[in-house]
Amino acid sequence: MSTEQNTRQFKHRWSYRTRILASIPVFLILIGILTFASGMSAVSWSDQPMNRTIQTMTGNTAVKMVPTSHSLHCNTQESVVGQPGLCSVSLTSGVYKVATKMLTFMATEPHTHDTQLIHLLLHYPIGDTGKMPGIIFISGAGTGSATGAYQDQADYYASAGFMAATVDKPVWNTTALTRNYPAMAHVYDHAISIMAQQKNIDPNAIGIHIDSESGWIDPYMQDFDHKIDFQVLASPMLFEPREAVAFFVAQDFSIVGANPGYQAMVRHIFSANFDMFGLTNATINPFTDKTFTIPTFLAYGSRDVLTSQVDGMMKIMEMAQKAGNTNFVLRDYPFADHILRIGNGAAGDTTLADHYLQETLEWSAGIVKGYKQVAPKVAGHEIYQSIGLPKIHATKVGTLYFVILHCLLILALFTSIIFSLIVLVKKIVALVKKQKDPIAFVNGFGRVTLFMVIDSLLAFLLFIAAVAQIIWRVSLLGWGAAPIQPAGMIYWSWYVIQIACVIVVWTWARVIVNVIEAGADRGWFHWFKRIAHEPIEPTVQSHNEPFFATTKLGVTYFIILAVTMLLILLCFAFWGLFLY
Repeated sequence: MSTEQNTRQFKHRWSYRTRILASIPVFLILIGILTFASGMSAVSWSDQPMNRTIQTMTGNTAVKMVPTSHSLHCNTQESVVGQPGLCSVSLTSGVYKVATKMLTFMATEPHTHDTQLIHLLLHYPIGDTGKMPGIIFISGAGTGSATGAYQDQADYYASAGFMAATVDKPVWNTTALTRNYPAMAHVYDHAISIMAQQKNIDPNAIGIHIDSESGWIDPYMQDFDHKIDFQVLASPMLFEPREAVAFFVAQDFSIVGANPGYQAMVRHIFSANFDMFGLTNATINPFTDKTFTIPTFLAYGSRDVLTSQVDGMMKIMEMAQKAGNTNFVLRDYPFADHILRIGNGAAGDTTLADHYLQETLEWSAGIVKGYKQVAPKVAGHEIYQSIGLPKIHATKVGTLYFVILHCLLILALFTSIIFSLIVLVKKIVALVKKQKDPIAFVNGFGRVTLFMVIDSLLAFLLFIAAVAQIIWRVSLLGWGAAPIQPAGMIYWSWYVIQIACVIVVWTWARVIVNVIEAGADRGWFHWFKRIAHEPIEPTVQSHNEPFFATTKLGVTYFIILAVTMLLILLCFAFWGLFLY
């Protein structure tokens, strides 16, 4: 190839007016295609009305346990601290000094046969030689350990005459997405059995304290364990995991002030068909006929942003009444977060909600003594839910499109970065050695490619930055921090990106028109030149003349960049950025 051919540009350039007129229909076609793609990718949820509340009968969260004719009858001698039996259990803390004893057992995951040494830490009152009641604390999200959370609550119960146990969370080698809830339930059941075998425990007076994620384990435990006498549910996850998580993510996006466009992204993510990837936990049914047949104390915090409180309370009341269980108490504690604590958990300065420990202890002690709770069943802060619990219908086609598109984008971005580094090094070497340009774009493709890449990457980086900031704010909200910051970038950036997308599409239109112009310069597209009213010059076609660049590296680089920027546009269309 001669030097003249290597440096070739247009022989017959179009006028500026012709390029603009040619770009407009191409631009409109591209916008139409991308808008159609956005519309086809849109996901709608079937949900209940927004901003629902349940008015409590009183703001006072106190419980009132009174003996009945069916209660445990204790004489004065049996009620003395240190005497045998449940009679010496107190409805208040601080009666006994507390000691601890560590037990261990091996737990095996049935599918993988992985093993984990489980620690069971027993907190028990010193001096009580009778058959005391028990309570075991089941960890929520995270890994959880017997010596970690619930130590203050376990000591509190033990000082009133309970044997309180904290236990390692059996996670084996699973992740938050691949937990084996039935297997975990069996491990906790075994822990209850070990507690029941202690010589100074009453095996018929053992309850459980369920927190957050363990709400999905509780039904399995009750399905095959009839030793559980009562349950305290602290902000439990009660609904199908996909719906429950989708609810709190969508709600939190709204609370932090994210643009409705970003809020709609939640629908895309949680409408995926997780079963295709073996994530069967997403669609488990946490409700069984036995779940609420035993005495139940449900506690929420008014600042809990992770649970659907109105739906949760209504579901528990419905199922308890269906099972003929009238022994349930529902409490909503003011200023408390998801784990019934007040303050910012990220800062580590939280305390349990006022009266929560005393009221759960009083209720639990009353239950094992056969007392009746006579205070209002539903009390505390007004129960509020900002959005409805979504009813999600997953699609396999949409899921495959989502996965393939984003995997291709990640691969293309990685390839573009690698090639960009190679090109940069070669350009530096060529500059130092005063050699020719290693990519040498021709026919104006260098200029339009540069504009296309800059526009696309700026929009993409702004999109990533906004999503990252939303995730950060939501994580702080989950820890109990107040959403005091103005929305800022997480709101207006959506509209800026939509404008940037229009500019990117216009740049793409110019790229396509540039391809047409370069082809016409070679003698192709005579029909287009007639439409554009351009003179048809006699042109000798040459297959040896460069089209995009004079080097193979330049041609390859152009194709890689073009494919990458196109995938960015398609991803923007998937997330709804072309729905105006």
